[in-house]
Amino acid sequence: MVDLSLSDDQEQLVEAFRVFFTKECPPTVVRDAEERGGFDPDLWRAVSALGGPTMGVDGAGLLDLELVAERAGAALAPVPLVDGWVTARLLAACGDVGRAALDRLGANIPPVAVLALHPARDGVVRLVPSGAVAEIVVGIDDDALVVVESDHDGAARSHDLGRMAIADRSLRAETRTVLASGDAARSRHERAVDEWRVLTAGALVGLAGAALELGVEYAKQRQQFGVPIGSFQALAHRLADVATAYEGALLLAREAAWAADEGEADATALARMAFLFAARAAQDTSAAALHVHGGYGFTLEYDVQLYLRRAKAWPLASGDPRRGALHVADALFGPVEETKA
Repeated sequence: MVDLSLSDDQEQLVEAFRVFFTKECPPTVVRDAEERGGFDPDLWRAVSALGGPTMGVDGAGLLDLELVAERAGAALAPVPLVDGWVTARLLAACGDVGRAALDRLGANIPPVAVLALHPARDGVVRLVPSGAVAEIVVGIDDDALVVVESDHDGAARSHDLGRMAIADRSLRAETRTVLASGDAARSRHERAVDEWRVLTAGALVGLAGAALELGVEYAKQRQQFGVPIGSFQALAHRLADVATAYEGALLLAREAAWAADEGEADATALARMAFLFAARAAQDTSAAALHVHGGYGFTLEYDVQLYLRRAKAWPLASGDPRRGALHVADALFGPVEETKA
């Protein structure tokens, strides 16, 4: 039996970042960041002052990071914490060859470092999360795992519904260092992508919880026919359904992080399950919360629409969501070998 109850230190960590994001990242910050391409440099400096970008190599395990990701997701924080964490951990795993880039992340105001989730084609990797603001990009080019340090000003920016600072990036630009080659490169990259899945699942769980709170609070305050609309069975039952899914996604994301920390045999499968389930739970929960608001939920003045748009957009960074189940199957049963007719 896995005990996922939080230690005193973890409880304090969660509370510290809950207070931090409540103070430093109200909805006005999220809205302002949308106008600047989905990234808030002031919030990034504030997070950096807490040692946030290098937490994953300074003693925090993946479960600790997942707990903080929940708080960041609940606040819709427009900073690339998840991207930075997995990139720093990957650089650290590469030893001395990744040290120069890793040392830069320990600066007072560290550069944004991100992981390209997909292999490059002709040296260019498509739709890198936070790629429009990244100065360090790690990814797979041919059979090599490389780190590229370059100015992001020339990156082709492409906004999506979630207003991520997403962009195509070249892995053959300016300063380039080969971190690993062959099977070692692919296995390290695959592990980093699975860590990204776990932590993104945590962020989506936090998003779902915050959206659910908005929906429940509105249902208690809004009245029709002299009673709160939350007393209507059709509405109450839907909120109960998504609340149950949210709780399941929360437990699964934390179990996936725990399994990775402990080196469990099913860690890869759990990472992919957690990501797939959290993505669905976040979309269903935020959609239910929006519909509780009725027509108001679709207007820009209500915060609930911020959650639904990100619930739909954040998982898309990993590619076609229909392939999520195939990734789980690959982890459980191995990749399917193509057969000739």
